[in-house]
Amino acid sequence: MKAIILCGGMGTRLREHSETRPKPMVEVGGRPILWHIMKMYAGHGITDFVLALGYKGDVIRDWVLQYESRARDVTVTLGPGGGIEYHTGHGEAGWRVTLAETGERTQTGGRACRASRYVPAGETFALTYGDGVSDVDLGAALRFHRAHGGLATITGVRPPGRFGELRATNGKVTAFAEKPQVTEGLINGGFMFFEPGFRRYLRDEDSFMLESDGLEAAVADGQVHVYEHGGYWQCMDTPRDWETLERQWASGHAPWKSW
Repeated sequence: MKAIILCGGMGTRLREHSETRPKPMVEVGGRPILWHIMKMYAGHGITDFVLALGYKGDVIRDWVLQYESRARDVTVTLGPGGGIEYHTGHGEAGWRVTLAETGERTQTGGRACRASRYVPAGETFALTYGDGVSDVDLGAALRFHRAHGGLATITGVRPPGRFGELRATNGKVTAFAEKPQVTEGLINGGFMFFEPGFRRYLRDEDSFMLESDGLEAAVADGQVHVYEHGGYWQCMDTPRDWETLERQWASGHAPWKSW
C-alpha cells in the first residue's frame, strides 16, 4: 500500500522555521517531522510513500536523494574509476519514496489528485498531512476502513477547537464544518484511507480543497466514515506546537514513537 503525504504547505504560522524550508522539514529532535510521520507508517508495515511536493520542494528532494550518504558510513574513491562504498546501515532500509511535484500554491485536493497518479489503479491508499503525529493504530484504522465498505475513512480526534470539525453517527460522517469557534465533536486528524473510487471526488485543479470540496461531496453521498482515536495526536501548526513536540521528544517518551 502507498501512503501519500501532503508536503507542499508554506507553514506561514511557523515562519521563523519555514522561511528556508517547507513545514515537513522542520525538525523535531534533530529529524524532520516528515521522518517521524514516515516512521509511524513504517511501524505498521507501510513503507511505500508518495510525497506531494510544493513550497520549497527541492529541500525535500535533496533530503531524500542524499539520505543514503548522510545516514551511513561511506568510503569515497576519488578520480577516474572512483565510486562510493557504503558501510553500516540505517533503520529506513527498504523504504520506497516517490517525489511528486504538485505545484507551489496548489491546495490539498489538487495535491492529492496529482500525487494519486502514482497509486496503481484498483489499490487502496493512505493519505495524511506532513505536519502531524499520533499514536493512532493504523492497522486497526485500516481494518475498520475495509470493514465498513465506504470509499473513505478519516481519523477523528478531539484537540482544541481551531480546526475544521466533523460530526459522525454510528461511525459514519454526517457533516464536515470548517473551523468552528468551539470544538465539541471530532476533527479530522489526518491518517486517512481511500478506496480507488474516491478519486472521482478529486480534481486536478490548483484551488481544489480535499476537505471542503472532495470530502464534503463524499460525505453528501454517505461515503465517508470516521475511525475515532482517543489517544495522542498533535499537529505542528504554530511555534507553540513545535515547542510541545520538541519537549516531548527530549523527554525520551514521545507519545507517537512506536519504533
